[in-house]
Amino acid sequence: MSRFDATYMKDCDSMHFIMPFIFPNRCDNQAFFTFQIDLTNLNEYIRKKNADDPDYKYNMFQCIVTAVLKIVTLRSKLSIFIHDKRMYKRNEVSAAFTVKQEFLDNGGEVLCFIHAKPEWNVDDVHNELRRQLLKLKDRSYVDESTGFMDKFNQLPKFISRPLVSFVCWLEKHNMIPKALIETDPYHSSVLLANLGSIGLPDGYHHLSNWGTTSIFVVIGQYGKMPFYENSKTVFKDGVKLGITVDERIADGYYFSKSFKMLQLFLENPELLDQPLNEKLSDELWAKINMK
Repeated sequence: MSRFDATYMKDCDSMHFIMPFIFPNRCDNQAFFTFQIDLTNLNEYIRKKNADDPDYKYNMFQCIVTAVLKIVTLRSKLSIFIHDKRMYKRNEVSAAFTVKQEFLDNGGEVLCFIHAKPEWNVDDVHNELRRQLLKLKDRSYVDESTGFMDKFNQLPKFISRPLVSFVCWLEKHNMIPKALIETDPYHSSVLLANLGSIGLPDGYHHLSNWGTTSIFVVIGQYGKMPFYENSKTVFKDGVKLGITVDERIADGYYFSKSFKMLQLFLENPELLDQPLNEKLSDELWAKINMK
């Protein structure tokens, strides 16, 4: 039952105890949500952040990563995952995504994994992404998870196939060595895909039965979108987020509050300057309740 990355939840309620037995696979328990974000304030916020012309500019993706890390930090049930029919609570908040090294059909891909700290804010996320992306853009760089996969792939197939099956068995039974999965994006709190950066609209990404990730956030292409104000349709800069969750970790009301909080942070981006673990005021909770 013990894991290096999480704590076993012994005292969960009866429904959450039984659900993993009735619905054992994460991919059979996917729920999907779409949120349309008004980027008017966020665009101005980013413009001010870049007023001093930093060598590594602030952008929308960094702000979305920060907002996602913030809701997972503040909403404890979003850190839950189900593995081997047991519920666990993560020991840290993390985010992962794939980086395309070159925008070419055969351009390489590497994995980026962020281990967030509770006192971080958007500036810390910006600096961590800068540190990692400068390293990841080096064409010779290979992350640890990809390196392990390459080693398996170089073996004869009659050897590599049973070895991979054995690794999957170890992972399923919480026996896999830490070194094999500590940079694996499917063992993060949340996985993100910035489809807008490659010209794709919003969509959804499946979860995975491998690993422990309970949340996937897809960022679509931003542009002019309709918003409704005072019974009128107004076109503003916007972006859609497609969110996939494991519905077994919380109920719909909890997800609703959590993702409305995400919307609040992105439409009031000055809140991203506060630490990830800074709780919302009663006034901000009232705004969420009005959405």
